Order: sequence, then C-alpha cells, then structure tokens
Amino acid sequence: MKYFHIPVLLSEVLENLIKDINGIYIDTTFGSGGHSFGILNKISNQGKLFAFDQDQFAIIKNKICDKRIRFFNENFRNIQKILKAYKNNILKNVSGIIADLGVSSYQIDTPQRGFSIRFNKILDMRMDLSKQKSALNIIKNYSFEKLNKIFKKYGEFKNPQRISRKIVLNSKFINTTLDLVNLFKRNNNRKFLSRLFQALRIEVNDEINALKKLLKQSINILKPGGRLAIISYHSLEDRLVKNFFKSGNIQGIIKYDKKGKNLSPFNKKYTKRIFPTKEEITKNNRARSAILRITQKKVC
Repeated sequence: MKYFHIPVLLSEVLENLIKDINGIYIDTTFGSGGHSFGILNKISNQGKLFAFDQDQFAIIKNKICDKRIRFFNENFRNIQKILKAYKNNILKNVSGIIADLGVSSYQIDTPQRGFSIRFNKILDMRMDLSKQKSALNIIKNYSFEKLNKIFKKYGEFKNPQRISRKIVLNSKFINTTLDLVNLFKRNNNRKFLSRLFQALRIEVNDEINALKKLLKQSINILKPGGRLAIISYHSLEDRLVKNFFKSGNIQGIIKYDKKGKNLSPFNKKYTKRIFPTKEEITKNNRARSAILRITQKKVC
C-alpha cells in the first residue's frame, strides 16, 4: 500500500473517527489515498473500508491493494444510492465517514486538469472528466448575471460586478489559466486569485449542492454512535458543516421537543472543531486553511 501526498490532519481524523476497529468506514474523497491508508492501518482484518472518488484517474493511479477496501468511481452525492444497491446491509451500520473537501493534491499537481495558477493550461477544473461543463465553458458562455452570481456566492467578492464585466468583455481572449490570471494582473495576489478560481471550480463541480446531499444522507448511513468527520478549506463549506452538525438540517434551524431538548441527531458532547498545528502547516502547506469538524450520531 502507498500514497503520494501528505493527508491533512490525519492523526486527528484517525483519533476521533476510529472507535470500532471492526467497523465499516467510508472515505468519500479517496483522492491520493492518504486517509484511506491511515484507516486501513487502524482497523482490524474484520473491518471494511468503502472508498469513493468521482475522478477515475485518482483511483487508477493511487489504488490500494487490500481485501478490506472496495472502490467506487462515484461522486459522494450518490453515496446512499450506491450503498443501498451493494450486496451487504450497510445503511445505518457505518461506524465512520470522512470527507476531505475541495480539490485533491493530485488534481492540483496535474497541469492539464487546469486547476492551478502554477501551470499555463486550458481552464478545465472538472473533477469528473465525463461531465461536459468546464471552467472554460463558463467563461465563454455564462452571462454577466450568471457570472456575477457565482463570484458573489462562491468567491464571496464584495464587488463581483467588476470581475464579471471584465470577463464578459474579454471572454474570447481567455482560454488558459494564465490568460485569466493576466486579465486581473492589477489584482494579481494569491488571495484574490484563489477566490476567483475557487468560485469557478465550485460552479463547475456543483460542490456545495453535493456537500449538502452528503450531509443529509450521512444521517441514514451512520449507525448510532457512528462518527462524521469533514475537512473544509473555506468559509462556505465550513459554515454549512457547522450549522448541520448543530441542527441536523441544511437550513441550520435548531428544533426542540416539548421539553426543550435539541432534536439534532448529533451528540453535542462529541462535536468539535480542530485546526492543524503550526508544525503540520510547516510540513504541508495545503493544511494552512483546513478546518476539521467531527460529530457523533446520537445513540438514542
């Protein structure tokens, strides 16, 4: 078994997620296999791991040979449907779920995937290459209004109109990552560009809606006492996860019974937020913006 990158917050994930070494675990974002590798090292020979990734090349290049792991080349938004169709009775019997959100190290470091400003390649950003919509499709075809919406919502820009207008006026000249970077050379700082690329990537892969579906389905997948671990890298994802863990619903509305008891399916006692240490950030720059949230499904 092997993996090709440093998984973010690995020891913290394993410490909080693995409470039953004979249990069933799900890595919803297999990527380069780091978290899956760690889980397999912690569970027993009776334990099972189901690994999902919508990027077929991630699984092909990083596949782990171990009889305890089963791979699915699927987006985690389909996780309940896939597990329900699987031959074993998995639903409501899963001990732990891990999701390491956002773009994987493999995708960032593969120039032709068009995720990174480090390489001058065609704007793509598709995590699933079987899908039609790419970042270039968005640049070429989205109206000013549609661009404005995604830059405001997913990039959290205060003045997205300026960005959208500039792209619409220059869309015929934009084909590569460097074309887009150069268009905003006056704003050519890493934070601005990261948010710009983030907004396009989220729209291409419908990431927020996929996360909402995963969170809702987790309730039906985890067994009582099962744990859910989510690593997010920007405030949009983290707010959604935080509110869901508190309330048990996407709207973040906390509901109470007649006695004033919180009706969330998650146990507040085991719900926590964890940041990477300075030492980890020094060794792994990708961890610098990571936030790990852990929660546990109530036993009764």
